[in-house]
Amino acid sequence: MKKRDYTPNVLIIYTGGTIGMKESTESGALVPMKFEQLEEEIPEIKKMGINIDSYAFNPPIDSSNMNPLLWGRIAELIKKKYIQYDGFVILHGTDTMSYTASALSFMLDNLGKPVILTGSQLPIGVLRTDGKENLVTAIEIAAAQKENAPIVQEVSIYFSSRLFRGNRTTKEDSEQFSAFASHNFPRLAKAGTDIVFNYDLLHHSKNKGIFNVNTKFCSDIVVITLFPGIQEKVFKQILATPDLKGVVLQTYGSGNIPTHKWLIDAIKESSDKGIVFLNVTQCSGGRVMMGQYETSCELRKAGVVSGHDITIEAAVTKLMFLLGQELSLKEIKMHLDQNMRGEICI
Repeated sequence: MKKRDYTPNVLIIYTGGTIGMKESTESGALVPMKFEQLEEEIPEIKKMGINIDSYAFNPPIDSSNMNPLLWGRIAELIKKKYIQYDGFVILHGTDTMSYTASALSFMLDNLGKPVILTGSQLPIGVLRTDGKENLVTAIEIAAAQKENAPIVQEVSIYFSSRLFRGNRTTKEDSEQFSAFASHNFPRLAKAGTDIVFNYDLLHHSKNKGIFNVNTKFCSDIVVITLFPGIQEKVFKQILATPDLKGVVLQTYGSGNIPTHKWLIDAIKESSDKGIVFLNVTQCSGGRVMMGQYETSCELRKAGVVSGHDITIEAAVTKLMFLLGQELSLKEIKMHLDQNMRGEICI
């Protein structure tokens, strides 16, 4: 990357997670790092030539407790600081990072700046931590510009030398430093001695309208994973949940289900009542291909929407987001079947 002739401004938002922990000099226990003293904690960032400010959630949020209200809090903070900063780095626990990245991608409308999520597998205060490299490079990417415009203008995840589109990721390893994967979409950048961007893959807003934030979500959904031997009474009882509005149906292979008549009938009956079904494959890679086999043809006839090559994290957040808007059932299904933020390939 070329030497800068400007000084970019980056805001670090610490929501919680392993990366922000360091060993206490008094007790030896892991405690949250003081982000107001970030340069003292991580001297490397003094050499970056970037103005860095930080905002820390107090108390920090364990990522297992992440929810739509907290997504809204992050999004509103970005909205409040949007003009002031060239880019944003969100430090987040790894367990639900892909959910948060996916949710933010739908919430941040007409985004024209980088929002980079990162974290670590080991606390930043541990000798062998992966946190410092992840943080330093995420800041560098958040500040990167070309022809006076941000190179990255979307929500992404940087982890272990790779930058991924946020709503294409899934956490696939709880121990290795390369914790995240994007099975159905190539990485956006690779960091080695230089940061090499795949410019043709970067997502830029088509509308180029005014940046806006929409924090409305509806959590009245359920994820049902099909398995051999699934029982009729259990399946129907789930669909009878009061106020249920949406179902992410994790099916076999390219979108297939058992040929039980009761299963198709139950799905069709619920679909006719206004419950939205989104068909997502259980496979790590590949896509749902509605109509390739007889069983998926039946799903399509029953009103089930294809999730194409969407991840489970993006499917959950996209469905909750659309259900939270004032849309008709037809409009919700239409948007589920469309690529909104680069989350699917049609």
